[in-house]
Amino acid sequence: MDLLDDPVPGSNTPEFSVSEIAGKVRKLIEGELGWVRIKGEVGRVVLARSGHLYFDLKDDRNVLSCMTWKGQVPGLGTMPEEGMEVVAEGRMTASGFQSKFSLNAERIAIAGQGALMALLEKRKKALAAEGLFDDARKRPLPYLPDVIGVVTSMQGAVIRDILHRLRDRFPRKVLVWPVAVQGANCAPEVVRAIQGFNALSPGGAMPRPDLLIVARGGGSVEDLWGFNEEVVARAAAASDIPVISAVGHETDTTLIDFVSDRRAPTPTAAAEMAVPVRHELLAWVEQAGARMTGSVSGGMQRREQRLRDLARALPRADALVEVPRQRLDVTGGQLGPALIAGVQRRKVKLSEVSGSLRPATLQRSIDAEKRRLRALSMRLEPALARVAAAKRERFETRAARLTPARIAQDTTRKSERLADVTTRMQAAGQRQLQTLHRKLDAMDRLRETLSYKATLARGYAVVRGGGEVLTTKADAEHASGLEIEFVDGRLKLGGGKATGKKGAGKPPEQGSLF
Repeated sequence: MDLLDDPVPGSNTPEFSVSEIAGKVRKLIEGELGWVRIKGEVGRVVLARSGHLYFDLKDDRNVLSCMTWKGQVPGLGTMPEEGMEVVAEGRMTASGFQSKFSLNAERIAIAGQGALMALLEKRKKALAAEGLFDDARKRPLPYLPDVIGVVTSMQGAVIRDILHRLRDRFPRKVLVWPVAVQGANCAPEVVRAIQGFNALSPGGAMPRPDLLIVARGGGSVEDLWGFNEEVVARAAAASDIPVISAVGHETDTTLIDFVSDRRAPTPTAAAEMAVPVRHELLAWVEQAGARMTGSVSGGMQRREQRLRDLARALPRADALVEVPRQRLDVTGGQLGPALIAGVQRRKVKLSEVSGSLRPATLQRSIDAEKRRLRALSMRLEPALARVAAAKRERFETRAARLTPARIAQDTTRKSERLADVTTRMQAAGQRQLQTLHRKLDAMDRLRETLSYKATLARGYAVVRGGGEVLTTKADAEHASGLEIEFVDGRLKLGGGKATGKKGAGKPPEQGSLF
């Protein structure tokens, strides 16, 4: 044997292809390790367009690649974020395509309360930087809401405490949206509840709440973690309905507390914030009514007293008219002499004016007006002649254009247009008649389809007795004679002759076919 055919003479080591050795390595890793739990810090996180999740777990010396397939992502429990310390559970596997091993992570959990607090602080800083915690964006709560929406679990004392407190203070309509208040389903269900209440139409069949209460009892940080999710905080911040957060006890603080319009230390306190005390409100209204009545009564008394005081300060009516009456008497006495003096002055003025009016002066004025009128008449005749000539010229120009040939051409053109319009109207009428015929045929076919005659053609029959349609066995037993209508005619039982199809009676009632 040539040495080139056997590089290592005498060696018994088997030969593997690349795929074979990759498969053996994969079987070895999966068989030896199987299901593992790995603790580490999350590095690079990539959510591919296909829906698969890829991320890294690292410590101070090594990095482990991890992947979660699209169908496994909803069951992870916690979505990994860069810098988060987690415990990942899954199966180790190897990829021959890239010559690397990795973890197929199926569950992820936060690796301790310290990591949870660090993640919570990171989310709080990010949301605060966006302005979601600002007091300026928080809205006042309605004083007396008609409908209150409650987002909580139907199991437990929280919903009972809220309903009991609302009933004691001021009964209102309450809509409850049941959700999971801990675990993996908590955050998405709370988000759907807040968005669902906001999607209701005001005045619709299901009334839209005027106020929302998101409530849960106390618990550990892990139990309350669903209310620390960013999606829950953003849903509460985006709500058009004011939100009261009542998660945990007074010492518990969650992310939703910072973005809500009001935070309540307990669910019972949230119910107290939502509505006032009815009896206190009634007492306040009565007190306000009494104060208003007293204020109005006191004001009327003060104005009445002031009117009396002003009336006493006014002088007597006789004293007010004495001076004007004296002035009237004096003026009346002066009126007669003043009228006589005025008439005398006007007579003197008239005599002075009439002295200058002589016949010669009038004649000169008349002659001047005649000369002016004669001059105007001499100018008027040429002007009228020019206007008449211009109008005569325009008349002759227009008359020249009105020739029999042009009138005939215009008549022919308009006759052609009339014939064209008549043709189109006839065509449109024909099309409309055809359309109506088609609709009528369709309606006739529909009538035939819906008629009970079509049902008879499928093998059914109508039973009559005494001229009436029989629908039950008892009616048939008591009838004196039976008549059965088939598709091709009627048959009388007891020796009667069949009647033709055209002699069929009225259509049967519903339920008379068999």
